[in-house]
Amino acid sequence: METLVVQEIIEKKIFVLRGQKVMLDKDLAELYQVELRIMIQAVKRNKDRFPEDFMFQLTWEEAVASRSQNVILKKGQNPKYRPYAFTEQGVSMLSSVLRSKQAIQMNVAIMRVFVKLREILSTHKELANKLDELERRVENHDTEIGSIFQVIRQLMAEPEKPKRKIGFNTN
Repeated sequence: METLVVQEIIEKKIFVLRGQKVMLDKDLAELYQVELRIMIQAVKRNKDRFPEDFMFQLTWEEAVASRSQNVILKKGQNPKYRPYAFTEQGVSMLSSVLRSKQAIQMNVAIMRVFVKLREILSTHKELANKLDELERRVENHDTEIGSIFQVIRQLMAEPEKPKRKIGFNTN
């Protein structure tokens, strides 16, 4: 039961940003039960482990948007820094940088959620493809059925009798 609650919490902290599923640094720090500044310091000390496709810093617009989704800021309050977003690979790499038992356990849970989301997404894609294929088949059937009805109507129509000519016949 407890793992389901943890999975739900993790799922709510995964966002799609720049076309990728990511988690924000503050959410990861909270889950790993480590101070945000300590986590960021560990990441910066190991920059070569976090290329752009593993981690990127949000623009100011993205930062404000992400804050407004999660926390309603007081009037005039702005984010102090631009948060970092970690992709699935970046989250995985964090486990090599943060070595606490809590971080390792949470990392395993996060990886399971990412895998679950990938499976759900692939199922939806398969379903969408099958629906498209079915729609194409039905469209073909509609035109074929329409032409069958047209032929049936032609067959049902009474054939026209040849009209006799009116007037004097020289034959």
